[in-house]
Amino acid sequence: MTDRDEQAYAGTAEGQGPVVIDEELARHLANKREELFEEFDIRDEFPNEVLEEAEERAKDPEGDIETELDDRKDLRELTTWTTDPADAQDFDDAISIERTDEGYRLWVHIADVTHYVNPETAMWEEAQKRGNTVYLPGYTMHMLPPILAETVCSLVPNEDRLAHTVEMHINGETLSHESIDIYKSVIHSDARLTYNECEEALDDESHDLHEKNTLAYELAERLHEQRKEDGSLVLNPKRDRAHTIIEECMLKANKAVTHTLQWDRGLEAMFRVHPQPTPDEWDEALREIQDLEGVSIPGNTWDDPRKAVNATLEEAPGRQLNKIQWAVMKVMPRAKYMSDPFGGHHALNFEIYGHFTSPIRRLSDLVNHWIIYTNEVPEGIADLCDHASDKQKDAETCERQYKKFLEEVGLDPHAVNNRGIEVVEDPEDADYTV
Repeated sequence: MTDRDEQAYAGTAEGQGPVVIDEELARHLANKREELFEEFDIRDEFPNEVLEEAEERAKDPEGDIETELDDRKDLRELTTWTTDPADAQDFDDAISIERTDEGYRLWVHIADVTHYVNPETAMWEEAQKRGNTVYLPGYTMHMLPPILAETVCSLVPNEDRLAHTVEMHINGETLSHESIDIYKSVIHSDARLTYNECEEALDDESHDLHEKNTLAYELAERLHEQRKEDGSLVLNPKRDRAHTIIEECMLKANKAVTHTLQWDRGLEAMFRVHPQPTPDEWDEALREIQDLEGVSIPGNTWDDPRKAVNATLEEAPGRQLNKIQWAVMKVMPRAKYMSDPFGGHHALNFEIYGHFTSPIRRLSDLVNHWIIYTNEVPEGIADLCDHASDKQKDAETCERQYKKFLEEVGLDPHAVNNRGIEVVEDPEDADYTV
């Protein structure tokens, strides 16, 4: 499937068929998308030059891997798997883990997009213009040509793939990095788990990946609790184990790469900076939270608003969680990309931070892959940061407006996103009609 399919299938939830609509409603959706693409300058079509270049680069992936083996670490015997939402179209990251005498050895394997896309290609220029993949319910505009995003670069199961691996030895007591090694590799994903399947693997002792996921969750839960204790803001205290594993492993890898870029090499890159609200803005949010029925902010947490919010969310009635989250989000400045990392990431409470784990769908990660591999900083990095920040904001606004439109015409955005859309000629066969 490509992003040019009119039915724009985004993945079918298990046990459910696609949402069925008639041709008239399909035209309404297409017209709305076209209107939004024009408003936010979102590129739907790929230039022929870019598509042809992608086809040429991807014509022999098996031969490409065989050629690369001499210059890469061969990790194909390492137990490796991906965990993503059921409707995921591209698989950027996979993990492997072992227990060691000192603690843990964690590998985060990231799709090696820069093997195919580099500053000398038309694909790189196109990716810069797009800035990121735009995900609308039932419709996707990839940052990369689909043959790369959905097949050759994607870490699909039971296939060898080129990867950029972050190997970390993690101290079992402090959870700090004992060592960080970042290198090109060849991997073989043993399984593609959805979040639900990951939960099943954790519960089922006979599952092939039960032991590995149990170890991954042990580490991830400890990392999560340490982050909270250190003052990282956690707005979703009810997240399941699968999300915790992936979030914490990716955060650990991103921190490792950022540390290497800034402290070991002193390089500019596309860092992620999140300014903090003013003291008055935080006071406003905390007062709004304190006034909610059944909610009380623990007295010993008021000095650190992030810890205050974390503690309050842990004890608040479920009916108030959304209101607490919204009170915080209203005063939070937008995170942005900057070539200078200082100022840090307020919500995460990280001194410096950057993105590395999603090069299929984010320009920042793609550029950072190139910098960490070559030690070369693309020209105009500060302008790239501004552009990527703007395109991310445009994508989020476009998605929000399209979801609102779906609701206005009687469609459930969540159902469309999870189940995809099928267009039928006869309106009587449709689930929804205008």
